[in-house]
Amino acid sequence: MGYSGHHRTTNYEFQSASYVQQYLKKCYSNIEIPDAERRSYDSCYRFMYFIEYGERYYRHAASAETELKPILLFYGMIQLLKACLLTLDPNYPGDTHVLAHGVTSRKRKKRHYSFMQDEVKGQKNGLFEYFSRKMFHIKQVEGEKYRMEEVLSLIPEMSSLFERMNGKVICYRAIPLTPTSFTIQSSILDSLNMTGERFESFLKQQIKGEIQVFTQSRDLLTLKVEEGFKKELFKRPFLSSHEDLYLPAERIQYNPITEIMAHYLLLYNLSMICRYETEWWGDLFHTQESVDLPFILQFLEVTSEKVPDLLYEFLEMRK
Repeated sequence: MGYSGHHRTTNYEFQSASYVQQYLKKCYSNIEIPDAERRSYDSCYRFMYFIEYGERYYRHAASAETELKPILLFYGMIQLLKACLLTLDPNYPGDTHVLAHGVTSRKRKKRHYSFMQDEVKGQKNGLFEYFSRKMFHIKQVEGEKYRMEEVLSLIPEMSSLFERMNGKVICYRAIPLTPTSFTIQSSILDSLNMTGERFESFLKQQIKGEIQVFTQSRDLLTLKVEEGFKKELFKRPFLSSHEDLYLPAERIQYNPITEIMAHYLLLYNLSMICRYETEWWGDLFHTQESVDLPFILQFLEVTSEKVPDLLYEFLEMRK
C-alpha cells in the first residue's frame, strides 16, 4: 500500500513577497527575535527561492526514471528543510558548518551488500544535526549509527510490505474511540515483552505525560490520555499516517528519531548509492534479485508525497 496523500505541488501564497514577509515577521515575533520586521524583509526572497527550488526538484522527481529519483528527492527535501529553518533562524545559514549533509555512509562491500543492513553515521556538525536540534529539539550523538531497516520501520506506510516480505509487524494502529482514548491490539505487549502495567509505565517515560492503559478484552487494550495532551500524540514514540496513529512494535523503535529525520537518512544513503555505487545500483534494477528493491521502490513512492506534506505542515504550524 503506497502513501495516498496529495501534497500541494505549489503553495501559491509563498509566491507573494508581501505575504511571505508578513508570514516570516509573525514567525520571528512568536519566538521573540529582535527587529522581526527588518529580519523578515531580509529573509523574504531567500525563503521564496528555497520553496521554489524544492518544488522544482519534486516536480522533476515525479517524471524522472526511478533510478534517478533519490538524488532529486533528497535535494528537494533539503530545500524545503532550509525554508523551515529560515522560519526559526533569520541568519540561516550562519556558518559553513551547517551546510554539509551531516551524515556519512560507510564504504560498501561489493559482494553480499544489503541496503537494509547498511548503516549511516551522524556527524558533529551539518544539516542533519542542525535541523534535528532546531526543528525537533533533538540533540544528536556524534558517531551514532542508523541501520536502514530500523529507520524504514519508523514509516508506518511501510508496514504492509514488512509483513508480506519479512513476516514482521513493525507497528500497531491506535484506533480512536473518543478524542482522548484509543484501542490497540493487545499483541503489542507480546511484541514488546511487557505486561500492561509495564507498558503503561514505559509509555509515560517515553511521552513525558499522563497516559493510562486498560485491558478492554482479551485482544484489545485501551489507551487514555489527558485532554490537553492530545497534540503530544503526534510526536514520537507515536508514528502517524494522515490522521492515523501507530505505536512501534519493537523496543528498538522507541527512539527520538522523527519521521522527517528518518526520510533524510534514507534519502541521503540512497542518493549516495545511486551516485557512487553505480554497478550495484544498476544490478538492483536490472536483475531484480535483491529483497532490497521492493522496500526501496515503496519508500520512494511514499517519501515523494509525505515529506512535502510533513514540511508544509511544519510551516503551517509556525504561523
